[in-house]
Amino acid sequence: MDTQQKDLSYFRLRLQELLNSSFPEKAHDQKFIHQRSSWASNAYEGAFRAGNPIEQCNEIANHILFEGLHFSKFDTVFQVVCNEFDTVMADEELRPFALKMLPVCEPVFARYELTDDFAYGYEFDLLYTETTGAIAIWIEENGLQ
Repeated sequence: MDTQQKDLSYFRLRLQELLNSSFPEKAHDQKFIHQRSSWASNAYEGAFRAGNPIEQCNEIANHILFEGLHFSKFDTVFQVVCNEFDTVMADEELRPFALKMLPVCEPVFARYELTDDFAYGYEFDLLYTETTGAIAIWIEENGLQ
């Protein structure tokens, strides 16, 4: 396996891991995964050939690989479910329930401009509260099925 292929598989695996944990809605988008991995691999190789230190090559590649993937709707919903509803369901039910609530909470997310650093802004508290409310209303209307 040449280094280009090795780099590509390395970046693909890193991206897939992030998508599986924080962006399940994108985890099966093979075109997105291939494109991002390829771009990151090419950027790394270009930076390396230009004489940049390995650390900087990694930074450049990571910037491309993870662009737009720093704020996760799913992580937010999962955080709300774990913090606010953990007493009404078993631990092993939290993640599947959060996955189920992701589309329910989509209208809440649509009211905000979600940037990579959104979680660190003052509007995150409002989003968190509205997400909690949307989930509570859904549970009230549908139960915990």
